[in-house]
Amino acid sequence: MGRSRSRSRSSSRQRHRTKRKKNRSKSRSVSKERSSKSKQSRNSRMRSRSRDRKRSARKRSFSSSSSDSDDDLIFRAKKREEEEKKAEMERQRLLRQKELEEKLIEEEVARRVEALVKQRVEEELEKRKDEIEAEVLRRVEEAKRIMERQMLEELEKQREAELQSQRAKEEEERKKREELEAIMEENNKKIKEAQRKLAEEQLKLVEEQRKMLEEKQRMEEEEKKRSRKDQEIILNKKNARPKLSFSLGGK
Repeated sequence: MGRSRSRSRSSSRQRHRTKRKKNRSKSRSVSKERSSKSKQSRNSRMRSRSRDRKRSARKRSFSSSSSDSDDDLIFRAKKREEEEKKAEMERQRLLRQKELEEKLIEEEVARRVEALVKQRVEEELEKRKDEIEAEVLRRVEEAKRIMERQMLEELEKQREAELQSQRAKEEEERKKREELEAIMEENNKKIKEAQRKLAEEQLKLVEEQRKMLEEKQRMEEEEKKRSRKDQEIILNKKNARPKLSFSLGGK
């Protein structure tokens, strides 16, 4: 409460000071504008008086010779033009001076306000140094906790991604293994079927060879039987010839 009251008092004093400075600068600028306006009015009155005197002089000299009056008119016109130029230059100079003074006043006010604000900020920071340091430490700790939580979440995501990748790899390997086992089982079936067909072919071949051998043996046996039979026939024929008898008696 004491700090807030002191701050409000100091801020109100500061506002009063700035208001006084602004009022002073405004009063100065107003007084300068009044002085410049009075100068301009005096100059205008002087110019009007000089014009009146010139008009009266022109009227008095109008009765003089025409050549003198023309030269006098040209001279007066040039002089009046020069005076008007000088008056315009003076007016521009005063205007520039006024603008420069106003600019300098504004810069000085801005500089003083900036310095005052800087001083107030430094004072406020010095008063709240411990509080600011505590707040900074709190924010640093909070930032650390947030970073740690984010790092843990990131690590968890990476671990989950690795697990998913491992699971996918294991699933792929399992599928490949099952496909390979299916291919091997199919090959084994094909091999067994081929072996069965080969065994059947071999049995058929052995059976055919046995039959051929039996047929050969049978033919050879029949050939032997036929040969024996032929020999018996030949022998029987030899035994069946008539015997020749020779008698020694004569007729």
